[in-house]
Amino acid sequence: MADYSNHIVSKDAPVTRALEQITGLGKYLTLFVTDETEKLLGTLTDGDIRRGLLRGNVLTAPVSQFMNPNFRFLRQHEHNTEIIQQFRKQLLQLIPEIDSEGRITRIINLATTKALLPIDAVIMAGGKGERLLPLTSNTPKPLLRVGNKPIIEHNVDRLIRYGINHIHITTRYLGEQLEAYFSDGSAKGIHIDYTREVEPLGTIGAMRLTATYHHDTVLLMNSDLLTNIDFEDFYEEFRRQNADMSVATVPYQVSIPYAVLETDDGRIRSLKEKPNYTYYINAGIYLMKRSLIDMIPEGEYNATDLLEKLIAEQYTVTYFPMLNYWLDIGRPEDYQKACVDINHITL
Repeated sequence: MADYSNHIVSKDAPVTRALEQITGLGKYLTLFVTDETEKLLGTLTDGDIRRGLLRGNVLTAPVSQFMNPNFRFLRQHEHNTEIIQQFRKQLLQLIPEIDSEGRITRIINLATTKALLPIDAVIMAGGKGERLLPLTSNTPKPLLRVGNKPIIEHNVDRLIRYGINHIHITTRYLGEQLEAYFSDGSAKGIHIDYTREVEPLGTIGAMRLTATYHHDTVLLMNSDLLTNIDFEDFYEEFRRQNADMSVATVPYQVSIPYAVLETDDGRIRSLKEKPNYTYYINAGIYLMKRSLIDMIPEGEYNATDLLEKLIAEQYTVTYFPMLNYWLDIGRPEDYQKACVDINHITL
């Protein structure tokens, strides 16, 4: 997320200084007023200043005499999608998030942030991408550029748009390049950490090695996907169904160019002329309760292994049918398609 430190002003600053700050802000003309302990006390706009002057305050008076103490805010770890929707209806743009001491932890721009989902994200980026050789000879597949940035960065930026600010990236092949590219994530206003696989751990095995998760729900996804999936819809459906694990799916149609007979005990029960069948394929994006991570054994283990185990043990396993753009970049022709499609889709 962007740096909004220029939107912070001390309660003791003269209002003339606040006016100078507001003048230099550009589009979002709101200041957040703090005390000496960095506790948020109020907000200040040019309208608040005009109203203060009409009340008889002078321009040399401190900001505290002009600020609005009845401000909207979010508490860290307590916000949900309903609150964000309410703020949007009120046409609010900049919303401060505060900790238990009332200090600002971040400022959220609702014009660029679609949601604030209480989930961690794990991006699997350890594969060699052998089918894309020689492109991946010296570059890990997630760092191959599609449009103006690498494949994985499209996914990271989309997660950020949904307010996900704790991202774990699992690496193996040329993982040092990924770590050098993103570093700790501070350049994007988020926190990124890495789990380096010494040996292949499958699509989900590395999740067990990640020490710190901040939320009860974890999103797991492949790094080589190009998609504009609506993570908010996915999360809301996961929550509505009280699922333990949910799989994003893509519809896949199979057309049979012949008449199909349905038979039973040597008799024809029905006849379908050139039928179409719709199946749902695994999109490589999952939501799961954090507690399930304890069920992942040490060593190589795949997300599909966990799915089968949960189904067998009668956990609530659901699917989310995606109607958005989705492309698994596994083959050279997929990569070529992605490089063309990126000019015609909105991510």
